[in-house]
Amino acid sequence: MKNFAIFLGLFFGTAGIAVAQSGDAQAGKEKSQVCAACHGPNGQSPSDMYPHLAGQHQKYLLKQLKDYKLAAETGGEEGRNNPIMMGQVASLSEQDMADLAAFFASQDEPKGETPEDLVASGRDLFRRGNPETNMPSCSGCHGPRGNGMGLAAFPDISGQHAAYTKSQLEMFRSGERANDPNGMMRGVTEKMTDEEMELLSQFLSGLY
Repeated sequence: MKNFAIFLGLFFGTAGIAVAQSGDAQAGKEKSQVCAACHGPNGQSPSDMYPHLAGQHQKYLLKQLKDYKLAAETGGEEGRNNPIMMGQVASLSEQDMADLAAFFASQDEPKGETPEDLVASGRDLFRRGNPETNMPSCSGCHGPRGNGMGLAAFPDISGQHAAYTKSQLEMFRSGERANDPNGMMRGVTEKMTDEEMELLSQFLSGLY
């Protein structure tokens, strides 16, 4: 049962953080113009290099912004180390970040597709994990439709670009990304093969 409670803060992972401060979605829309180049005007990214933000849980988005800012303040020693985002958030206030999180959370989430020949095997991996390697089920933290748990700040991982999802899984496994509480995602991904990461990423793209 413990294993089921630790999966996939995919980009991710976030238990035990403070309740997100109130954000103003309209103010966030005005502040989001600089974000549009990578993430699209409504948070649906035109490039699979960058994540969709639309419809993501506000609490999760706020945590990621704060983690990027912490990395900017500590030279990447803490938080979430990403040169592009560290530069973007360096001058943001707490209210700016809350407003941006509120705006993107209020947008319609994206819809992707799963290749038909991967649906059955992807669904099985998502729901059961891999008992042979003790890889836990994704749905334990992210729900049967991959929509996450907003109050626990587990992200919505459905409809995301497959390439982006895979890159984050790989970064958790290598330790390049380490802002998952208690190392949850790092612990999970060390049990995953490259093939499982590819399959899961493709399946999640079309899961709603």
